[in-house]
Amino acid sequence: MAPLSKARTALVELREDLVGEVFAPGDPGYDDARAVFNGMIDRRPAVIAQCAADADVVRAVRFGRELDLHVAVRGGGHGVAGSAVADAALVVDLRRMHEVSVDPVAKTVRVQGGATIGRLDRATQPYGLATTGGRASGTGVAGFVLGGGTGWLDRAFGLAVDHLLGVELVTAGGERVRADADENPELFWALHGGGGNFGVATALTLGLHELPVFTTALLLFPPSSGPNVLRAFREVIRTGPDEVGGTVLYLTVGGDPVCAVLVTYVGDEEGLRGVAEPLLALPHAAEVVGAMPYSEVQGMLDVPAGLRNHGSAECLAGLPDAAVDAWCGGAAGMPVPTGSRLVLVPLGGAIASGPGQYPVPYRDAAWVVHPFGIWADPGDDERVIEWVRGAGTAVRPWSTGAVCLNLVGDESPERVRAGLGVGNALRLGKVKRRWDPDNVFRFNHNIRPL
Repeated sequence: MAPLSKARTALVELREDLVGEVFAPGDPGYDDARAVFNGMIDRRPAVIAQCAADADVVRAVRFGRELDLHVAVRGGGHGVAGSAVADAALVVDLRRMHEVSVDPVAKTVRVQGGATIGRLDRATQPYGLATTGGRASGTGVAGFVLGGGTGWLDRAFGLAVDHLLGVELVTAGGERVRADADENPELFWALHGGGGNFGVATALTLGLHELPVFTTALLLFPPSSGPNVLRAFREVIRTGPDEVGGTVLYLTVGGDPVCAVLVTYVGDEEGLRGVAEPLLALPHAAEVVGAMPYSEVQGMLDVPAGLRNHGSAECLAGLPDAAVDAWCGGAAGMPVPTGSRLVLVPLGGAIASGPGQYPVPYRDAAWVVHPFGIWADPGDDERVIEWVRGAGTAVRPWSTGAVCLNLVGDESPERVRAGLGVGNALRLGKVKRRWDPDNVFRFNHNIRPL
């Protein structure tokens, strides 16, 4: 750490230089600036630089290096694991950098590093265009895409990272670079799954697809119907086209547990009803079917900020009846009433047929199980976290061994390697050494320089 007098002078200069705002402990607004989505996270950074332009990011990173501060990067979204803030560190906060620029002719979009999925979808929707987003409007685009990115459109269009055309980055040395297929191609490869390990992503360019109509069917069932519901959903996915996707989940509605199905379809209502007939034929308590703006679907499962969060994920090779029963059994211990959810989503389709050369090892999985604890009372921490672990363990016999890193926190180095592909470790480590040899960007699913 730098001497105190040097640090004070450097902080004064940073405040003067930034277009955005700078917060330090004791400043008005500091506590609001350090608060994150997950209410379990309570950390006190040394400095928070709320950057408003690329030049701010460059200045902030150089400030951190000058004072030998660890650097955390905060994008626009949830960051449930809490890695966007760290004690005694510099936080480079990108939330003011959230512009989205659509080129409807080229069918591309440039998204700044602080933008959310909601902003992206609202910008592309007037043109009848979309790219694979997540399953919540508050998800940050940069972290989501660079971590792989599975969402409602992935079976039809591929993973979010499959649409990555270029990344604008500020390196650990405070330099601005671009990575794409022609410029810094090895860095571009590593950014397909390697997340924030290599620098601060100030903007991404993504490819878009035409999406003139998007249709959903939301069905509610009693929890006891779960096994039959999931078997029917499995059949819908098995026999349906790549345009069909969705989820089966257990959650709490009005204080009571329910089993819900959301079927999504890139097409019209007639087409959806045809492929979803096995589900629609089951007795159910509620039904809403019809075309819906994609940006509104993205907000259907949104969670308010400030609650306590803990989640994990398992990628499954298949879903035989024994796995169906094990998954449904995991719902029996779900803490009720809380906002917790036990989620199952199908993969396959354009995910499996997408580019296989990148460090996204769950591409060949058929399903993802995502137990996600959401609760308010700190006294429930132990039981909710234990439920998340147990729900994952229940389906692990069918796991591929790969990990969807977007859906997990800081579980273990072994899980990180499984989420990047064990065979990619050496190559990723060499890219890390080239662009961040001192591991400045370490608050993430970290790749060590090799």
